[in-house]
Amino acid sequence: MPTAKDVAQYILEQRGATNTIKLQKLVYYCQAWHLVWEECPIFNDRIEAWANGPVIPSLFFAHQGLFSIGPDSNIGGSNNLGVSEKETIDVILREYGDKSSQWLVELTHLEDPWKNARGFCRPGARCNNEITHAAMAEYYSGL
Repeated sequence: MPTAKDVAQYILEQRGATNTIKLQKLVYYCQAWHLVWEECPIFNDRIEAWANGPVIPSLFFAHQGLFSIGPDSNIGGSNNLGVSEKETIDVILREYGDKSSQWLVELTHLEDPWKNARGFCRPGARCNNEITHAAMAEYYSGL
């Protein structure tokens, strides 16, 4: 099964250098919509409800300290993705790719998977609660 880093690598190859906050949100939406359309995850990496929205820690630690990352970083292997995974990512890039990182952060803050996973965490407070596949599939399939 592909990893979140494989998904991120494909996104970078398609879009070029991308700021890391936006990359996190794009990978998150790839997972969310793949769960709805294919009824299975695109990757198994954990997603957590951090202060600035959903974050995949395994991807975060691969680009930690960087504002922007490009395709030459080789953080993953896009060749690990199948046709259905690439189709999902391509749709996400068409729908969300032109949005700013701040717009994507604000959108995730309005949506139940992130809000519910945050629970009683104060705004801006550290939180590593998981956003589950079930929560994502239930919410996004209802849109």
